[in-house]
Amino acid sequence: MNGTVVTGHVLSPETSRQTSLENVAFLIGPDGLIQERAAAGTPLHRALCARDRVVSLRPGTLLIPGVTDLHIHAPQWPQAGTALDRPLEEWLGACTFPLEARYADLAFAEAVYDDLIRTLLENGTATALYFATIHEEASLALARTCLRHGQRGLVGLVAMDHPDLCPPGYRQASADDALNATRRFIHAVRALPGNENGLVQPVITPRFIPACSDTLLRGLGQLAAELDVRVQTHASESDWEHQHVLDRTGQTDTCALDAFGLLRSHTVLAHAGFLNRDDRTLVRERNAALAHCPISNAFFAGAALPVRAVLDEHVHCGLGTDISGGYSPSIFENARQAVLTSRLLESGTDPALPTERRGLPDHRIDFQEAFWLATRGGAEALGLPAGQLKVGQMFDAIEILGTAGALRLHPQDSATICAEKIVCHASPQTIGRVWVNGVPVKAQASIT
Repeated sequence: MNGTVVTGHVLSPETSRQTSLENVAFLIGPDGLIQERAAAGTPLHRALCARDRVVSLRPGTLLIPGVTDLHIHAPQWPQAGTALDRPLEEWLGACTFPLEARYADLAFAEAVYDDLIRTLLENGTATALYFATIHEEASLALARTCLRHGQRGLVGLVAMDHPDLCPPGYRQASADDALNATRRFIHAVRALPGNENGLVQPVITPRFIPACSDTLLRGLGQLAAELDVRVQTHASESDWEHQHVLDRTGQTDTCALDAFGLLRSHTVLAHAGFLNRDDRTLVRERNAALAHCPISNAFFAGAALPVRAVLDEHVHCGLGTDISGGYSPSIFENARQAVLTSRLLESGTDPALPTERRGLPDHRIDFQEAFWLATRGGAEALGLPAGQLKVGQMFDAIEILGTAGALRLHPQDSATICAEKIVCHASPQTIGRVWVNGVPVKAQASIT
């Protein structure tokens, strides 16, 4: 077998509540898949380390799986960290739609996307599920930029045609126009030179129900079935959006999307703070998933996703930055905020109420679960063989520098402590080399 061997200490989630720490060697095949994994001290480990192409991590570093961003608006990167004091519907109309309309300028789009993807790789994001814009050429530029930098990108041309919400200068002229553009985009992404292995994939992307006519939503559902393409959209994102869909369809977002044929295997619903248990059951039955975006939810949702219930009900779930509703491009920052949000949901925040009435009991998640959401949870949501550094999975990995930035890993630290420290302290300072599908996409001198 011709391939590269990577050896060193590895921290990897086994389940949502269990993480392992082990000194191992990996054999990475030419296709980027892990062909062998051997523990130190075994004959296979010694044989792998004796091969010609061996990458050894220095002492004090360890590998973790690459992280997945399940919800990010690539064109909104220039406004990250601004206008977060506005209500969602005002923020869209006054700030976001005008910015996204600028992506008719291909040069502008290419510059933004190049900067964004470089930044995401610096933060360890191996896979990103992107909303682009309504512009076909600019959205293809996003796909090409992912390919050039080696990031696994799932890219969606945004579909939005409803004249009651979408501004005249930023929407498709009709449902047919949006459907035809989506079909062209799917074929164009699949045919991109250098994309023969499908590193970048198209995603059907109705912005959300309020922005789309029934005709468009129904057509997109049919297109997803015909071309076997993943779907992403927003669902029950805020009081306003959730009520809008109830008033318009008489159903929750989840039930309405299902009726349109859009709730499919590996459909990703962003936010979902107002889903009830029946909605979550339907998501699980369809093998769909939720993208938890704790930072943007704090600004725009008016609700906190009950992640404890989501995990206990075995609903697929990962984390999203939701640039620019979220201000940070780091999935680790969102993992931290996911833990904090769950604690506030459990404890409550009104000191005028007695303890027993202040919050929702048993709603916290811990740092192990946040680590899972960032790694295997996001990959599992998309149906990708990644996120655990196991045989048969893609070698998506991050080298963690154990004494960089605020991070201090010690030889005696357990797997549990390492996961907690990394979730709390991971930053570009603590991230060395990053691999996607076995290919190094971010270099770091600490690797010998």
